[in-house]
Amino acid sequence: MPFNSVFSWLIGRRMARIHDYRQNPIQNQLRTFEFLVQQGCKTLYGQKFGMRETDKITDFQQKIPLSDYGSLKLFIDESITGQESKLWPGKTNWFAKSSGTTADRIKILPITKESLIENHYAGGKDLLAQYYHNHPKRKLYNAKHLIIGGSGKIDKSDQGIFIGDLSAIIIDHLPLWTELRRTPKKDIALLENWEEKLERMAESVLEENICIIAGIPSWTLLLLKKVLEKSGKQNIGEVWPNLELYIHGGMSFQPYQKSFQDIIQLPGMNYVESYNSSEGYFGLQDQLESKELLLLTNSQVFYEFIPMDQFQGLNSKFVLTLDSVEPNVDYAMVISTSAGLWRYIIGDTVRFSEVHPFRFKVSGRTSHFINAFGEKLIIEHAEKAISAAANETKAKISDYTAAPYFNQEEVVGGHHWLIEFEQNPDDEARFLSELDRFLKEENADYDAKRKDNINIGYPKLTVLPTGTFHTWLKTKGKLGGQHKVPRLMNDPQLINEILNLKP
Repeated sequence: MPFNSVFSWLIGRRMARIHDYRQNPIQNQLRTFEFLVQQGCKTLYGQKFGMRETDKITDFQQKIPLSDYGSLKLFIDESITGQESKLWPGKTNWFAKSSGTTADRIKILPITKESLIENHYAGGKDLLAQYYHNHPKRKLYNAKHLIIGGSGKIDKSDQGIFIGDLSAIIIDHLPLWTELRRTPKKDIALLENWEEKLERMAESVLEENICIIAGIPSWTLLLLKKVLEKSGKQNIGEVWPNLELYIHGGMSFQPYQKSFQDIIQLPGMNYVESYNSSEGYFGLQDQLESKELLLLTNSQVFYEFIPMDQFQGLNSKFVLTLDSVEPNVDYAMVISTSAGLWRYIIGDTVRFSEVHPFRFKVSGRTSHFINAFGEKLIIEHAEKAISAAANETKAKISDYTAAPYFNQEEVVGGHHWLIEFEQNPDDEARFLSELDRFLKEENADYDAKRKDNINIGYPKLTVLPTGTFHTWLKTKGKLGGQHKVPRLMNDPQLINEILNLKP
């Protein structure tokens, strides 16, 4: 029997699991909660707060405080030294480096065997199963899968603890059946230096038969450009005619979609979104015509949600379980997982488009927003507005960030946009005008406070030379992988850093 037929049959068996996400989400969450509490009461963290195997959800919420990286860091640091059962029973051998919610902060998050297999790997297999279901008779196992990970450096301590990028941990422990199809080879995929890795990856995959690409949009686009440069071809479709699927996540795809379509130029190309982070795999796109993500309710993650209009960080009092959420409300997501993250505020905000089944979109970050003048500008508003402005002025966005500026002499202040264009707008002034117009359409608070320039003045635009954001990320040691430029910041520190970079 051909390999692809076997693979199709095996991966198709997972559809029962995915149907279960849709049909029994609340029951799944109850079972997940019971499993996690049974394990949690065996840990030092659980014992500290009196966790019991018989605890109900209300007991759990009363006993276990909301947490963030800072409040769990001591337990994580002790686990890194090899101490056992701090946050999850037994010894945790792997830890993933992740960008924090500020420009300089690095988090080191636990990855247990349970979370790696039953969450991260399981989510990836679920996504492929759903793709095969939506697109029957595909032959993805006959070709190669290009996985664009981050830094491959994995540090190993004397206690046998491994610390590295999540993608490096995943690649380093892939099962044989997956490793046979993955490209490039490990010695290239796990290179630490991103610039060297980009060159060698492009060189090594030129002659491969690629059918799937997975990676963050900004870094993937860089690799595709490098492949075109080395191949001398006009588009990626000429290099890899069997390419049919790009799996993306980690940042909004909307500003990059036109650039991908232009560079790939394959009419049958499919773009599928997932929600996989160092903290866990939480959602996947299960519908052909909709980008909403199906919540994975049976992947060893128990979810809670804080309405953003009541969000007070670790002091938040109003916390809901899945059965109480409503559509079209922004929630800060709280997770408890088999990696040992307990009531952890992940930093992302989500908005459900429907419940039963629970489908959602990532609407922003609890810390990445601009509210310097009461405008409550979130990433979703910015992504829609900047994409619309680019379409109106025939521009292509490479990367961007925005923060407030303050000018008491003329106006209270406004928004300063730093943008790298892959293709400049036909008129920069009109681009800025369109951006301002679309922001008003997306955000009523911004619109009201822009009236007559009294509260918020006209936005500023600085067009950055190509490679500026790349240089800034390099100065922070954040090239490649899941590292990305913060879209919105509520103070101008990041913008000042970038503008003060020496050429």
